[in-house]
Amino acid sequence: MDFRTLAAAAGLVFFLNIASSGSRETTPDAWQKDLLDWRAKHVAELQKPDGWLSLAGLEWLHPGDNSFGGAADNKIHLADAKVAHLGVLQLDGETVRLVEPAGGFPPQFLVAGVAAKSQVLRADPNDDTHAPHLTIGTLNMYVIRRGEQFALRVKDSKSQALRGFHGLKWYAPDPAYRVTAKWIPYNPPKTVGLETLAGTHYSQPVPGAAEFELAGQTYRLEPVLEVSDPNKLFFILRDTTSATTTYRACRFLYTALPSEGLTKAGELVLDFNHLENPPCAYTPFATCPLPPPGNRLHVSLPVGEQRYHD
Repeated sequence: MDFRTLAAAAGLVFFLNIASSGSRETTPDAWQKDLLDWRAKHVAELQKPDGWLSLAGLEWLHPGDNSFGGAADNKIHLADAKVAHLGVLQLDGETVRLVEPAGGFPPQFLVAGVAAKSQVLRADPNDDTHAPHLTIGTLNMYVIRRGEQFALRVKDSKSQALRGFHGLKWYAPDPAYRVTAKWIPYNPPKTVGLETLAGTHYSQPVPGAAEFELAGQTYRLEPVLEVSDPNKLFFILRDTTSATTTYRACRFLYTALPSEGLTKAGELVLDFNHLENPPCAYTPFATCPLPPPGNRLHVSLPVGEQRYHD
């Protein structure tokens, strides 16, 4: 029996099982509606004025003074900035300080919503949740830290990527790729080193592994935990469709926590229909992690989001 036949049979079993429960939330129509709602939300998030499509620059900081603004004599030239000199970012070891330019901060330049003043800017390793935003006009900027490197991330609510957005491409929904995995906890959790497309690297905790079957074969994936959202598991993975129809580097899958929590054996639903592209699929100004070796699957997952640019 080939894989397509197996997938069709699995899909029929899935529909029969959830239809027999009599619950509206678990009917095939409800599952597909939830999936389509998630897709619509995903598109809406991308198109927010500060969403991933708004990325317009990623400027790595060098030790010492990094002036930024619209004038060409700045170390960081922001072509769309309406003000010649916005400020100076002083990088000293692991500290980034915003310093007033020679002519003073422009009155419309804000830091965390208030008038700019000289101050140390928070930049947590691989977590931008608490970074103060520097805003002026359509620009929204903040300092990020990736490994031992710091950069100014620039967003623009009128970015070229936002203006040129042409919709996303998806595979057809397929319930055969919604599987229940066995959760195997790691006590204590281990740590995995992740490389990024930006050439940086960092480490993340791995609380366990999800073991599942597709077409009679057993596979295992390891998620990481993000500080910014500890209530979800984050899977970074690649499958064989990356050679043809999906983003070449990887795709992301976010799931709820396992049925018995992270530290106990339990179950975990992996719905690969929710596979999504990383931000790097849309813009060259993102820093995206690459899948660890164990998450590079030798199986096709023809569901979820397809390539954006081709």
